Amino acid sequence: MSKLLVKRKAGDGLVAKITPEGAGWGYVGFELHRLKPGQTASAPTGSQEACLVFVTGKGEAVADGEDFGVLGGRMSPFEGKPWSLYVPQDSQWSVTAETDLELAVCLAPGLGKGLPARVIGPDDVKQEVRGKGTNTRYVTNILPEGEPADSLLVVEVITPGGHTSSYPPHKHDQDNLPAESYLEETYYHRLNPPQGFGFQRVYTDDRSVDETMAVEDGDIVMVPRGYHPCAACHGYDLYYLNVMAGPKRTWKFHNAPEHEWLMKT
Repeated sequence: MSKLLVKRKAGDGLVAKITPEGAGWGYVGFELHRLKPGQTASAPTGSQEACLVFVTGKGEAVADGEDFGVLGGRMSPFEGKPWSLYVPQDSQWSVTAETDLELAVCLAPGLGKGLPARVIGPDDVKQEVRGKGTNTRYVTNILPEGEPADSLLVVEVITPGGHTSSYPPHKHDQDNLPAESYLEETYYHRLNPPQGFGFQRVYTDDRSVDETMAVEDGDIVMVPRGYHPCAACHGYDLYYLNVMAGPKRTWKFHNAPEHEWLMKT
């Protein structure tokens, strides 16, 4: 199995944890908690900032000493906009589930900007349609570069069955602004219906990295460098939650030259 693929783990509590040390990179962390009603997840942020994304379900959220009440509500990531909570570095957060809850914790280095904890509600996020034809996908910008954060970029994407996404293949693995930014990235995948599967390829120009993975409901793919397109199989919609971070908080990507013509059709 590819070292870039983290398979779904059954059970409750903390079911997935990606750290920069474990991934062999410098910026992105990702955790996934599955909680039953009454269960609590909590952690200090330390030197990192966090964006808590209520993928499904709802829970009582406290961060940086403030009670933010009950957040979340959708019971499927394919239905409606998400609720999220931004938590700055040197803070403590906790979420106690009121329903079955899937909570994603997106992590990246804090830079000491002194930002407050804040709710990012459905009315705060913008949605857009990208691509045409069978490359159409639907994007929800949770924490784009135009919104306050130190390092994190967080986005949800839904790709209809039979469509491609993160396509034409693009990469962002060079600190070469303004042409390209260096951003590490994780993809948290969900499928609808859940027994489906999709595909993701991660590869570099010289093929020193070249992995093609079947992704199932609840899998995570790590993208340390290279191009990283996805495909949703017929009959199964593909959701993914992206976390990106690097030395500069901007998304500037480079398309694979041999596929650039697709942008003009």
